[in-house]
Amino acid sequence: MATESDWKSIFVELLGSEVRFITGEHYTTRVIEAGSGEPLILLHGGGGHAEAYARNVMNLANHYHVYAVDMLYHGMSSMEPGDAEDYQHHMVAAILEMMDIEGLPWAHFEGESMGAHITFRLGLDHPNRCGKLIINTGHQVNFRKELPKPLNSVENAFRLSREYLDNPTTEGMRERLNWLMTTPDRVTDELVDLRVRIWALPETAASMRRIFNGAYKPRQYEEEDCAKLTPPVLVFWTEFNPSNPPETGEYMASLIPGAKYYCMKDAAHWPQWEHPVEHDDVVVKFLQGKL
Repeated sequence: MATESDWKSIFVELLGSEVRFITGEHYTTRVIEAGSGEPLILLHGGGGHAEAYARNVMNLANHYHVYAVDMLYHGMSSMEPGDAEDYQHHMVAAILEMMDIEGLPWAHFEGESMGAHITFRLGLDHPNRCGKLIINTGHQVNFRKELPKPLNSVENAFRLSREYLDNPTTEGMRERLNWLMTTPDRVTDELVDLRVRIWALPETAASMRRIFNGAYKPRQYEEEDCAKLTPPVLVFWTEFNPSNPPETGEYMASLIPGAKYYCMKDAAHWPQWEHPVEHDDVVVKFLQGKL
């Protein structure tokens, strides 16, 4: 299994991909694109950007037409329109507009953390636009079952984000990114520098403030909503997911008809970064019906 030391720079890992902006009537979406065949859209977590999947794009592109995106309000994509009551509506709409421009009637989706929330919503509200769904380390479900407490509450990630935005330092960003990983050594200097540069963009910084100060309220779902998902689902969890331990992911999978469940060992909130070879192998097997 590859380790972090086996991987080169983000630029080297993405060599052969194309970075471009897809602009529609309402939204502009920055994408990292590679490959051909069935489309696979990769959605990052809160505060993130397309490079969250830098270690996966080219390997997955051996099998699929891959789009890793800067989601609405993030990275270098559009930051407006804001909607405090239902900002995720616009995030979904931006993805659908991008698909329409690209001529994609449907796509497979993987969403990590906040991206998992959007993947869940796409599956509920637009099942006809969905192939298979991978829900990676995140949920917005009000579970009735009592489940173990988080190892490290997501509110701590929000707090670290607010502290960085109030006092931008390389050390502060590194501490924020450490929350995503099992061990701090997996946060590379390059990843820190990239996130610092992206968050330094004035419009992005303003959007991050809105997100981490709670200006946008996420939509909550009930257990019954899980049973309404009709696309095939893989719930991809980790041994040390800080926001929700493995029991949460396993229980969520039990509520979704026919869902698969996979728990990666020695990983926290970024399994696709911490163990990319294992992550990609599981994703491809699931999408090919071999898991």
